[in-house]
Amino acid sequence: MRAHGTAAFYIGGFLGPFGGGVVAVLVPQLRDAFDATTAGVAASIPAYLVPFAALQLISGTIGERLGRRRVVRAGYIAYALLSVAAAFVPSLGAFLVVRALQGAANAFLTPLLLAGLADEVPPRQLGRAVGTFAAVQTAAIALAPLGGGALGAVDWRLAFVSQAVVAALLALVPPRDGAARAERPRWRTVLTRRVGLLCGASFTGYAGVTGLGFLVAVLAADHFGLSSIARGVLLAGFGVAGILLGRPAGNAADRYGRVPVACAGIVVSAGLVALLGFAPTAVALAALWFACGLGSTLVWAGINTLAVEAVPDNRAGGTSVISAFRFAGNAAAPVMWLPLYHVDPRLGFAGAGALALATLAFVLPLRVPR
Repeated sequence: MRAHGTAAFYIGGFLGPFGGGVVAVLVPQLRDAFDATTAGVAASIPAYLVPFAALQLISGTIGERLGRRRVVRAGYIAYALLSVAAAFVPSLGAFLVVRALQGAANAFLTPLLLAGLADEVPPRQLGRAVGTFAAVQTAAIALAPLGGGALGAVDWRLAFVSQAVVAALLALVPPRDGAARAERPRWRTVLTRRVGLLCGASFTGYAGVTGLGFLVAVLAADHFGLSSIARGVLLAGFGVAGILLGRPAGNAADRYGRVPVACAGIVVSAGLVALLGFAPTAVALAALWFACGLGSTLVWAGINTLAVEAVPDNRAGGTSVISAFRFAGNAAAPVMWLPLYHVDPRLGFAGAGALALATLAFVLPLRVPR
């Protein structure tokens, strides 16, 4: 597997989650630019994530039917144009519409890129490639506040114009189409027990571990008084851990099996998440969150590799449905854990840890003889 042959897949995998998370740190600038309330600007986050998650239920199969190359190129062009529009719209209402359309465009990118990447690498290196892709996406979620903050310090519009430039360049290198088939992929091919188990694992894994950055940020502010910059650095540790362990975790999935690696990550992550609420200092909190990133990388190296293997005749379709549940878990996390956090911070993290551990119930049945 040559790095230059797969770089476009990883950059594309980074772009979507980064675009979804970059707004969180730009809320003050956007509030002033549109003369809007904090709540109004914050609505742009679900405006992006809801269509992004929902359309992935069908986007992969549509992409396989129409051709990955054509659909991904169109998705990048649309994303680039919408990013420029987001930078120059005159009102909050228009900004919300553009953000929703951005999320819709990205729904036709991420699953097709992952399916295309899986076709580019030898089967013995699939875990390594998919593990790296998962690490890149985790890094994008964690690093979006830092990147957005740095660009926003100059001009908030740069956070969107820069995405437009990257998307336009990526449109020049779309993935190849999948192998020719006797009949076009059908959505019903993803309606299997295996895909259902992976959907459950993806939801609980994100809701219980990967999607907890917001709760860690709240704890860092409430209990340790960290500034927004310090919180951004702390949260970035999760993504840095993913970058460091992504490829080794993928190698482990190839060597020891997808399910054992994912289960090891689940057990480690669940225990660390429960401990977050007991962190005595900001440094301890940062160390625990970094360690959670390491555990999460193992989880997704296993689960994502299982996902791209789940429906061989409709690889992107199966991957996109599973991905939809992953980001649904991300969106559900605040609703699930903030009420418990307000009762007692330790209770919020304990609940998340328990849900993370429940991911084992979905992953263990997936084990098959090697």
